[in-house]
Amino acid sequence: QVQLVESGGGLVHPGGSLRLSCAASSQLFRIYAMGWYRRAPGKQRELVATITSGGSTKYVDSVLGRFTISRDNAKNTVYLQMNSLKPEDTAVYYCNADPPESWLGPWGQGTQVTVSS
Repeated sequence: QVQLVESGGGLVHPGGSLRLSCAASSQLFRIYAMGWYRRAPGKQRELVATITSGGSTKYVDSVLGRFTISRDNAKNTVYLQMNSLKPEDTAVYYCNADPPESWLGPWGQGTQVTVSS
């Protein structure tokens, strides 16, 4: 079964940085547009950043200028560099294809990001 494995989350103070990684177990990864999603407590999952197979990126307004999505197709991995983190960025972060129903397998387990002083 094709898997997505997220890592890199943790507890960070406001203004801090984290780099998330998501490794896919299929080389077909390279043909997919990929996204980072997050689900905050009591809220629906939202798409915060996407990157096409060609490397074009888009961001939701709330993270624009602070988050950077990138990918390494040789490693079947997508990254999310998060800077100037705010308490409202606290959520479980997931990666998946954009749109997620186009992906080959289930959602991964996600990685918890907590921004707190």
